[in-house]
Amino acid sequence: MTRRIGFFTRLLEKVPAQQRYRLATEQIQHAERLGFDSAWIAQHHFHEAEGGLPAPLVFLAHAAAHTRTIRLGTAIITLPMENALRVAEDAAVLDLLAEGRLEIGLGSGGTPGSFLPFGLTFEQRAAAFADNLHQLLSAWRGDSLAHPDNHLYPAAPQLAQRVWIATFSAEGAARAGAAGHGLMLSRTQPRPAEDPARPLDAIQNPIIDAYLEALPAGVAPRILASRTAFVADSAGYARRVAEPGIQQQAQQHRAAGHALRGETLDELFAQFDAHVGDAAAVRASLAQDSVLPRVTDISFQVHSVEPSPADTLRSIELIAEQIAPWLRTLKAEEKP
Repeated sequence: MTRRIGFFTRLLEKVPAQQRYRLATEQIQHAERLGFDSAWIAQHHFHEAEGGLPAPLVFLAHAAAHTRTIRLGTAIITLPMENALRVAEDAAVLDLLAEGRLEIGLGSGGTPGSFLPFGLTFEQRAAAFADNLHQLLSAWRGDSLAHPDNHLYPAAPQLAQRVWIATFSAEGAARAGAAGHGLMLSRTQPRPAEDPARPLDAIQNPIIDAYLEALPAGVAPRILASRTAFVADSAGYARRVAEPGIQQQAQQHRAAGHALRGETLDELFAQFDAHVGDAAAVRASLAQDSVLPRVTDISFQVHSVEPSPADTLRSIELIAEQIAPWLRTLKAEEKP
């Protein structure tokens, strides 16, 4: 298996929205030039400090016009807040414009206050997600829509085969697997209250197990793991750049009532699952993650590190040149 490598952004640079979109486009173009297989963008409503993009399909239409080969994906569209038929139509048009490069990552969302303006409560999100997912897939598969003469135009049956489901649970992974969808794993996986120090891979390996067990015979697995990695030419420089963002995350963690498992920079990197350093250090750190040999796709983000645009582009270069070739063919028994 040749593992696919992606770049992921939540568009979090501390600049006006228009500049965020320009920088993200430049980063995606840079990733394409360097041989990345995919680029993924997140959707967030209202809260610019959590993510700077409420309209991912609009942005990806722009990105599609400025790229040629890189696959373009949503990670994720918060489907409960959407009109499922409008998502189906917009995605169908976008996939044609992108010449078949669109991947659709979907999830139920995680910011409670964002649901109310859409006429939903946080508690209603699971049911709304299930209903909207059913309608979305029905439209893409060509079913009649409320009237025998109503069918999606343009037709997009191919998109039903490119759905990815984001989940934190084995139950959600089993549902995704049984339906033949892809599985998306986040680097922000919550820890169980009874074991807050449990490693990320110890939580996510059972999720992968549940997905693979439910996957129908003959359906190829699609498993994407998102990971934070910031790579610089020297480990010392990478750590200096990373420290302010990681310390801010630690402060937010404390403010939310959570205890930190240590105060040193290395302890914070470990707690927040951030791989930071020069290429050798990041590769050695990633080699400890037993999830990565099991996935088909890995997407790298710089958050919660807050590098400059130039440092982000350099990190993309170093990942492409010194880490991606190793990861593409990584096997479970391989050492760094």
